[in-house]
Amino acid sequence: MLFALLLLVMPGTVFAKQTLLVMGDSLSAAYNLPAEQGWVALTAARMKSTNLGWVVVNASISGETTSGGLSRLPAALKQHKPDLVIIELGSNDALRGLPLAMSRQNLQSMIRQTKAAKAKVLLIGMQMPPNYGKSYTDSFANNYRELAKQEKTALLPFLLQPIALDRSYFLPDQVHPNAKGQIKLRDHVWLVLKPLLIKN
Repeated sequence: MLFALLLLVMPGTVFAKQTLLVMGDSLSAAYNLPAEQGWVALTAARMKSTNLGWVVVNASISGETTSGGLSRLPAALKQHKPDLVIIELGSNDALRGLPLAMSRQNLQSMIRQTKAAKAKVLLIGMQMPPNYGKSYTDSFANNYRELAKQEKTALLPFLLQPIALDRSYFLPDQVHPNAKGQIKLRDHVWLVLKPLLIKN
């Protein structure tokens, strides 16, 4: 397993005012790339211009499932005391054939624990390829939309949307984004993330 823990303090401030915690899988852990080329690190670099003193903690793990994220969340909340948490999990559940109901319950528990810790949530969804069957792929995608609506959280429905149909943005494994693709993901996430940073 690749464990990426990235802590970036925005320059221009003596003390960090707010913390963004990212709980994700390999798509957020800059899989097979230098950490600074991943979309999370690129987002942290862009946040410098806000001058709000944000700290970005990337607690994403390659291969992580919603169960793993749920088990690690309490300690992460206690240690980092985030103001905003990005949850990007679920793909590995599907790849392992885990029940969608269990994944949904785990994500819901993560959202509720985060909100109980007085932090906002940005839920980032994924989509499964069509070979999984329409019923499964629709249910998988709907989990994120329905949870965001039910729990009143911000939502980015599909992380890979801007690059999914262009294989030039992927590593040779054709699963994980390359450095060029990571820039696209940064811009895609930023559209939903930026308003949350300003409101905090």
